[in-house]
Amino acid sequence: MRADDAQDGTATGDGGAPEAPVVVPLTEPADGIPPVVDTPEALAAVVEAFGAGTGPVAVDAERASGYRYGQRSYLVQLRREGAGTALVDPAALPDLSALSDALVGVEWVLHAASQDLPGLLEQNMRPSRVFDTELAARLLGMERVGLAAVVADTLGLGLAKEHSAVDWSTRPLPTEWLRYAALDVEVLVEVRQVLAERLAVAGKAEWAAQEFEAVRTAPPPAPRVEPWRRVSGLHAIRDARRLAVVRELWTTRDRNARQRDISPGRVLPDAAIVAAAVALPRSVAQLTALPAFSGKGTRRRAPLWQAAIDAGLALPDAELPSVRGPKSDAPPPPRAWADKEPAAAARLTAARDAVTALSAEHSVPAENLLQPDLLRRLCWSPPSALDEGSIAAALTAGGARAWQVGLMAPALARAFAVPEDTAVTPE
Repeated sequence: MRADDAQDGTATGDGGAPEAPVVVPLTEPADGIPPVVDTPEALAAVVEAFGAGTGPVAVDAERASGYRYGQRSYLVQLRREGAGTALVDPAALPDLSALSDALVGVEWVLHAASQDLPGLLEQNMRPSRVFDTELAARLLGMERVGLAAVVADTLGLGLAKEHSAVDWSTRPLPTEWLRYAALDVEVLVEVRQVLAERLAVAGKAEWAAQEFEAVRTAPPPAPRVEPWRRVSGLHAIRDARRLAVVRELWTTRDRNARQRDISPGRVLPDAAIVAAAVALPRSVAQLTALPAFSGKGTRRRAPLWQAAIDAGLALPDAELPSVRGPKSDAPPPPRAWADKEPAAAARLTAARDAVTALSAEHSVPAENLLQPDLLRRLCWSPPSALDEGSIAAALTAGGARAWQVGLMAPALARAFAVPEDTAVTPE
């Protein structure tokens, strides 16, 4: 079902004022709900069909975030002209390299590709080219960039998203979930065509191409230093001994969650870790007296958690974690710049003004014009010469794309040339 009439304009009421565009619900895949591909024989047929298809291929993946450990994919959806839609079960078929090989040279259309590509890589699926419909929407200045909003804006179709956060590791997958999954790729290529046309008209096609390639080739993130420090509510812990207890509980929880393939937050909530670190119980009885440890599952594993607490309490002082946290090469929080480095504070204020102006001029969100962390680093530790060439080199070294450098380097050079008589504390 397509809402061709709804794309051509907006309806008008009796007073002549434009009304909201008509959005037609997209409720059924055009070819019906395909069977789940979970055998080598079925996969071979899909590989042959998609290899013989034409044009770009729409790709999506569903994870079980909040239910399972890690971010791996539990369903991979594809659609291509001449091949139809395929729903592939990577739990049953963990190696999808044959499918990836059949699509070498083919453009993959994804929405928010940075979220799906890491999981697809675990199944040995590597795109040759990418078109990211979410990134395209951002570069076009669209107010809402979720898939449903973009589909409605470009095609006049309503895409339901009620199953986006379900447990996709469930087997067998309910029919309603499979319908939802198939619809996620049903019109993605059509959305891509509309967005590509808009990018060309706006003169942003090359910008988009550079962004898509950056997403496609992005290396995996480096492992976090002391990841336990990301426990929610950790700011309430102010001494090293209690931080050691947090670390031991986090490490024990992570190991247990990995072994059981369960999301760590479902094994033991962050709030329980913080509560134990504040109370420092000396026995299982004292631990289970805490409200955060009164649940059936938490009480059943109370000896495990108490052992972790005891290990943190027994650590020698020399092995306690630093209250300040690990050393970082990142600049301090901007609110402290005016006192520590007034010139840097003035640079950041001027730079943010320049970014805001360019964002409005080109209808691109400020964070897509230039990564905020890179902007802060440049202002805190600028090149010795604040001319356009030096700034361009620093931005390039920091990972900015050529189109971003072309816009930002001259604007920042002009901003930094303004006399820094006073320093304004950045928000």
